[in-house]
Order: sequence, then C-alpha cells, then structure tokens
Amino acid sequence: MNLASQGGDSSSNLLFVNFNQDCTSLAVGTKTGYKLFSLSSVDKLDQIYENDSEDICIVERLFSSSLVAVVSLSSPRKLKVCHFKKGTEICNYSYSNTILAVKLNRQRLIVCLEESLYIHNIRDMKVLHTIRDTPPNPHGLCALSVSNDNCYVAYPGSNQIGEVQIFDTVNLRAVTMIPAHDNPLAAMAFNPQGTKIATASEKGTVIRVFSVPDGQKLFEFRRGVKRCVQINSLAFNVDSAFLCSSSNTETVHIFKLENPKDKPQEEAHGWMDYFGQALKSSATYLPSQVSEMFNQGRAYATCRLPVSGLKNVCALATIQKLPRLVVASQDGFLYIYNLDPADGGECTLLKQHRLDGKQESGPLSDTGPALAQEKSSPSSSGGVTYAATVRQPQQSTPENVPPGKHLPLTPEWGAESFANVLRRNPGGPQEINWPQVDREPESQPYEDVDQGAVGGSPEAAAIGQLRLDDDSEFPPMTHKND
Repeated sequence: MNLASQGGDSSSNLLFVNFNQDCTSLAVGTKTGYKLFSLSSVDKLDQIYENDSEDICIVERLFSSSLVAVVSLSSPRKLKVCHFKKGTEICNYSYSNTILAVKLNRQRLIVCLEESLYIHNIRDMKVLHTIRDTPPNPHGLCALSVSNDNCYVAYPGSNQIGEVQIFDTVNLRAVTMIPAHDNPLAAMAFNPQGTKIATASEKGTVIRVFSVPDGQKLFEFRRGVKRCVQINSLAFNVDSAFLCSSSNTETVHIFKLENPKDKPQEEAHGWMDYFGQALKSSATYLPSQVSEMFNQGRAYATCRLPVSGLKNVCALATIQKLPRLVVASQDGFLYIYNLDPADGGECTLLKQHRLDGKQESGPLSDTGPALAQEKSSPSSSGGVTYAATVRQPQQSTPENVPPGKHLPLTPEWGAESFANVLRRNPGGPQEINWPQVDREPESQPYEDVDQGAVGGSPEAAAIGQLRLDDDSEFPPMTHKND
C-alpha cells in the first residue's frame, strides 16, 4: 500500500505499508524513516527494527532475512538495498523515472517504473533484463511470484482493457497474455506456488483466478453488484485454498477456491432455494452473461472494517498456528481478525494495533474503531498518481516555514496544524525550536538510456553471501540506527 500515490496525507505520518512474502512481518514507511514489525503474535505487534532517516515511500523485506529494499520520497528514482541487521547499505541504483513499486523473491528483484520494468539478479543486483515500452502504468501495478520453480512477473498489457502479461524472470521470456477483464486492471496477485494468479479490474465487481502459465480461467467470484468499487489488494493464503480481497469499502471478502464438484450439495429449505436451483439448472439455456452470473462464487467469509473510503492492504496469515485475516489501513491501524476455515461467515475482530508501534490499552484499543469512524474518509479515486506527485514540488511544509526547517513530528504536534503552532509561539517562526532534518542529496541524473539502471557498488557482491534460502540464518532482531 503506497500512500504516496495519493499525494500523502498531511495529517498522517504514514507513507507505505506492506506485508513480506510469507506474511510473517510488516514493513511501514513513514515521513521520518521506516519500521519492521513481527506478526508472530495477535496480542502484540513486536517491533523488529527502526530506522530514523528520511521519508520512505517504499520498503520491501525479503522474507525473514535482513535484506530490505527502500525508496525515499525525496529521491524517488533511487533504490537502496540494505542489510538492516548490520545497518549497512549494500548497493544503490538510479533509474530514468520514478520508482513506483519494488518486488522481491529469493531469485529476482523487480523495479517497476511507469513504462518499464527492470529485472535484477538478487544475488549480485545485476540487471538481467529490461521490459521497455510497457503500457502506461502510473500506479506501478505488478506482481511477482515468490516460488523458485515458477518465478513469474505479471504486469498490465494494456491501459484500456484488463490484459495481464506473464513474463518468466528466470528464462527471460514472455509466457502468455491473459485477457482477464473488459476494464483496466486494478489489482493482481500470484499464489505462493506461482501456479495461479488472481485479478480484479477498476470496476471491482468480479474477481477472477487463472492458471499459470496456460492462462485458463479457474474461478470467478462476484464481490458485489450494487456498486463499483476500487479493489485495493488481493492475497492468497499459504496453501491457495482461500483468496482475500480488500477495497475502499468497509467489507473485506474471503473466497474459498473449490471446484463445483467439491462443494457439498445444498438442500432447499424454502421457495427461494428451489427457485435458485431451478435457475441454475436452466442456466445453459440463458444468455452467456446471465449464466456466468449464476456460476460465479460468493464470499465464503467477510469482515467489516471500522472505516471505509480508505486505502488498505490485506493478507491471510498463520499466527500462532491459526489462520488470521490481517488488514493494514490508511487510518494507521493493523486489524487482526479470526477466520473460521470450516464454516466461514463473519470474521471476528481480535485485536488492533497502531502502525507507529505505540501501545494501546483496553481489549482492542482506546482509539481504535470508534475514533477511526470519526475520521474523514478521503476519496480513493480521482487523486493524483504517485508519479505525478513526485514530479511536483512537495507542499507538505507550509510556505512560511524557514528554508531547511521542518515541522517537528512529536506526539503533541503530530495532528496539529501549523497555524496552531504559530499561535503558541507569538514571536513567529524564528522563535520556534525547529529540528534540523538532514536530507540526502538527490540521486544523480539518468545517464544512458541503453545502459538501464545506473549505480551499483563493490559491496553488492556481499549480497551473494546471504543465504537467501535459509531465513533462520538471519532471524529478526531489534536494531535501531541512531
């Protein structure tokens, strides 16, 4: 979830939130750095690492290793690959345009720009291949399979209709094109085995699952018919039995991936049930659009978020050996729900945690759903894109703030306007105790179009020393850069 794509929220410190590849940790990028949290417990959000540096708009962790890839809002064309356990930067690369997304697995690192994708070998960070002249992709929509055997990357094949291009990142060849939707794509995700891909369009009413690499449609689920929504995220669980979908509404849907022949036969208990079964049996004689609707699956389980209209990202995780639905929201909270894999139904909210790592009192929290419902819900559509945001001068600092000064991000100032700060300091901006913020210089201009990504470092060879197939070699640990 990249909040910089909406120009950021002036009242929030949050810029980016995402789960790692196996949903065992959470990465949070803020205007003052980034944090990594462990998802090993429902009751506590354990902070693994904190880095206080600059405005981090992308931070991706490689499974449970110490390897992270970060991009800052102040240098949006520069990618840094770091070893957070040692507190060192392994290498950095600069690109021709704004970095919109970064995806990692144990073999490849993908950098997505608006009209190109760079495929790096994660062992030495060399550029193996560049997919150029892709259709305009201003939101950086792409997906990378985490499987070593089926190491595919997917990206939109058109900005007019919902075509999905599948590319083999190991053999460096195009695999197939899937005509998934009539409308442009809004979200997509591979299953952990890399054998299925789920897609949703900007219309947001239907979610489809296709087999990879042949592109055959396996499942079709209807999220709703009353209104079109913006699908924010899709995610499979570890064994690909369930698929969850979050949107800009308050409802998160969980679908069960089972073939019709595997479903238990439902008994008719009323005239509506008999009517529905009669329609299904006669669906072969109806128009294709009508018959497809009868064959579409419905949500197996749902949960209701305390807010709507906000961006979010969902995942199906196993926490303390039990299946959980986790949702990180733009309102600054991580919500953890119980999921009943046997009966489905309404998921129960177990716990919520602040994404800034601060502790809350009470069974859920003092300032959770009740306060979140009072917050205004910015529109999820019609905002400027992330690429457009970084091309413009940032307006987060008021005009009359002295050059080189920034509003302190302290608890008492976090949600306070600049005008109120001035009222408490009658002497004007000169008498305010401004904290100095050291900015890293901008990345160097892009040099050669044919060269591709520019950068690298002799230390990049050290990345090959990481045993990326052994997460236990680099266990989570608490470490902070001052």
